[in-house]
Amino acid sequence: MADRTRALLDAGIALTSELSLDTLLEKLAGTAAELTGARYAALGVIDPTGRELERFVAHGVDAETHAAIGDLPRGRGILGVLIRDAEPLRLHDLAGDPRSVGFPPNHPLMKTFLGVPIMLRGVAYGDLYLTEKEGGEDFTAEDQEIVTLLAGQAAVAIENARLYQSSQRWADQLESLIEVGNALATETDLDDVLNLVVRHVRELIQARLVVIILPTSDGALRIDAADGEGADELLGMGLERNASKSGLILERRQSELVDSVLEDPEIDREVARRMGMHAALYVPMLARDQAIGVIHAVDKLVADRRFTNEDRKLVEIFASRAAVAVDQSRRIERDAFRRMVEAQELERRRLARELHDETGQALTSILLGLHGLEEKDGEGLRAAAADLRELVVETLHDVRRLAVELRPKALDDFGLVAALQRLTETFSEQTGIAVDLESRLRENERLPSEVETVLYRIVQEALTNVVKHARAERVSIVLTPKDGAVSAVIEDDGRGLKPGENGSGLGLIGMRERVALVDGRLQIESPEEGGTTLVVEVPLR
Repeated sequence: MADRTRALLDAGIALTSELSLDTLLEKLAGTAAELTGARYAALGVIDPTGRELERFVAHGVDAETHAAIGDLPRGRGILGVLIRDAEPLRLHDLAGDPRSVGFPPNHPLMKTFLGVPIMLRGVAYGDLYLTEKEGGEDFTAEDQEIVTLLAGQAAVAIENARLYQSSQRWADQLESLIEVGNALATETDLDDVLNLVVRHVRELIQARLVVIILPTSDGALRIDAADGEGADELLGMGLERNASKSGLILERRQSELVDSVLEDPEIDREVARRMGMHAALYVPMLARDQAIGVIHAVDKLVADRRFTNEDRKLVEIFASRAAVAVDQSRRIERDAFRRMVEAQELERRRLARELHDETGQALTSILLGLHGLEEKDGEGLRAAAADLRELVVETLHDVRRLAVELRPKALDDFGLVAALQRLTETFSEQTGIAVDLESRLRENERLPSEVETVLYRIVQEALTNVVKHARAERVSIVLTPKDGAVSAVIEDDGRGLKPGENGSGLGLIGMRERVALVDGRLQIESPEEGGTTLVVEVPLR
């Protein structure tokens, strides 16, 4: 007994000095087998739920037998009894106990059994399992006592190792967060920031692959950053928003752990195949209460590949940083585009004014001069003057038309409705296509200048598309006020979009960018029976 006590003290000293949890578990199993004379020993670590095992380390079983047995136990049968009861258990015949569920194929035969919980301050960390005592004897009360003492030391050692690993993880996380924070403050290239985020996330949660998925301008999804196995092949890959798990995560704005991809009907099988996915973690990137992207992690580098709630919480921290980067980049792009559009409108206004006031007046003066010239004698002179007069009239008409297209004076002087009335009347005269314009706005109501400009340009572009593509006979335009917003519905009776078309070649991208400048939204609808409907809604701020 004295030798065993000395061995126990030596083992305790060795265990408490070990900070690697995996190495610690292996030493524990080996020490327990040595102290009791057991041929086989194992140690199971209980998961945070307290219902099953998250780790299982065996001693006395070679690698070939390990591979033949297959999946490690989760805590059924006798192992489950120890998890539930947290009391020592000795058995003469393991397989003969009615609570036993038997052994899997290729498992070594085991008869005698001793199980002891690893407890500290009333919390169960795991269990020690010993089988096949030398000589075929049963495990004794003395064996149980010595292993119980070892389990007590082991609980302290496990807690120390976990605390150390936790402190190391937090140090790594803090360092990573500082680096990402510095990048947000100094880096202007969004791709560099996103690549930094996926690299740190993958390293910290030990994932096989991490990607960032962002919406595109046409409403689909695309992988914009990737790190890990197969990252280069996945970068830039498109996903269907309505048929992918990432699209659903964007809508729900909730993180989700997927322990088994095969059991989740929402996951796109083709995407799962391309990524070689078994388990997954999805975290939305939230900024200003909006989901603007998704961080998707694939397969944790552990035996069962499942991610934990701790992984989820960590990725959520990085997702908030990545969301700030994307939102900041989009704001910069929008501000730059806004300034460009405003500059274009100012230049159009100046050109329209010059064409109307200077060039138009000069041509009018020429007409007046020609009128005097026509009163002089000479048939040929009068004919030449008449031809020149006709040319000047046509030129003056073109100049005025160009001035209106550049920036209709009515838009600045009388507002959106008056400008659209002039636009639709001219459109109908030139094309023969009937246009019904209905305004439900209050009479003489003026909208913010930026909103009026956006809606006017959208209608102008839509009418251009009708002429070029729709083959329509009639167009309907309806302006409607809403709570804090105004909508424009532009509908034609033309051929509609052909199957496979998404409207991207009809100026829709430019329309979306204009609407996005004022935080509005644009939808395009084209039923099978024909016709196209544009719905624009712009907030009044």
